[in-house]
Amino acid sequence: MQADVVICGAGIAGISVAYHLALTHGVKNIVIVDERPPLTLTSDKSTECYRNWWPDAPMVQFMNRSIDILEALAEESDNFFHLNRRGYAFFTADPQIAQEYEQQGRQTEKHGGGPLRIHRGRSDDPPFFPPPAEGYHNQPDGADLFLNRDLILRHFPYLNPEVQAAIIPRRCGSLSAQQLGMYLLDKIKAQGVKLVRGRVTGINVSQNRVQSVRLSGGEVGMIHTPVFVNAAGPYVAELGKLLGVDIPVFNELHGKIAIEDYRNILPRNLPLMIWSDPVWLPWSDEERAELEQDEELGWLLDELPAGVHFRTEGAGGASTLLILWTYELEPKLPIWPPTFDPMYPEIVLRGLTRMIPELAVYLEKGRKPYLDGGYYCKTRENRLLAGPLPVEGAYLIGGLSGYGIMASPAAADLLAAHITGSPLPPYAPAFRLERYQDPTYLAQLAQWDATSGQL
Repeated sequence: MQADVVICGAGIAGISVAYHLALTHGVKNIVIVDERPPLTLTSDKSTECYRNWWPDAPMVQFMNRSIDILEALAEESDNFFHLNRRGYAFFTADPQIAQEYEQQGRQTEKHGGGPLRIHRGRSDDPPFFPPPAEGYHNQPDGADLFLNRDLILRHFPYLNPEVQAAIIPRRCGSLSAQQLGMYLLDKIKAQGVKLVRGRVTGINVSQNRVQSVRLSGGEVGMIHTPVFVNAAGPYVAELGKLLGVDIPVFNELHGKIAIEDYRNILPRNLPLMIWSDPVWLPWSDEERAELEQDEELGWLLDELPAGVHFRTEGAGGASTLLILWTYELEPKLPIWPPTFDPMYPEIVLRGLTRMIPELAVYLEKGRKPYLDGGYYCKTRENRLLAGPLPVEGAYLIGGLSGYGIMASPAAADLLAAHITGSPLPPYAPAFRLERYQDPTYLAQLAQWDATSGQL
């Protein structure tokens, strides 16, 4: 088989690369190879959210571009994938984190994320326009910072009354990742992009140039091509070894539970709600005594990381809450299907009661939460990789962490520009693999907070 471009990985990243190559740049004869059906490895395990709330200029500029593309796709498709601008909402009961919110808001404003509006409960406060449940037009950007507890509880009366501050970045929201992926898939198929079932087992290179790709498990055993794209999600490092290239990423296991808010504790038009503080899980005295005697479960009495979060899911009469909390941060080897701690649903729900105490009612035995998840494939500093590899004709899109859905439009746009020799955006160098050979960048990494920009 012959192809102008072979893309390994039929997730949202690989499909987005094919979309930009075929529809933006007019590249023909593109083949996507995957041993699984499209969008079934990690793309359908997403929180399905997006944001331009990031800690440095390249990420803000990059994500603004990605959201521009998402909005353009929503316009052309009559919002087939239900893009909205409900925002994100971060909450804290720690006055120190409240100060950090303002610093983050000023920093993001400086980097192009929009103005910071501070609400102190005074008559001279700027106006606050609550985000609508649906749609994305005519909404403010920037962020709204609330530093008055009564004002926060007026807008979010179900929060823990210990809350001290809240910040709501506004160029943020959610979408249907699966429907976005299917829309792009239909578009590329109409342009003649082919999907081939199989596993990439080798990449033939001659004089440091890609020549062909070897496959197993399908009808095609070899594809001759001058261009190979590694879009293999949690397996990008494994695939990089076939080219003799070290791709410095690791994987974190993340789970997602879905519960039904059948008591209607929460409204349905909420932003993505995030608790910024570390959490001590609530236990009864009897439970605590049992855990103290259990060597394997004693860690549940320790302080757990910040970041438990949730959003409402579904329209009409839906009552689903999607809840996530990556409290285990150790790197994992990607194993499919992944396995989760049987206690994960209970731990996540207990952690969420720190933000929404009334949800403790759902800790009662009975209705079992739905659990699924996948892997965050991350670089050390949580900045994605999109660009050429040291082997001529080989390219990478990976390290998309927990933000693959929101980042894939701009990452694929950037990679397609690399492949076709088109003009590159100013942020392009920040996402190349070569950054790890730059002494200045390595010095910066030594000072970098590895959790910056993460939920």
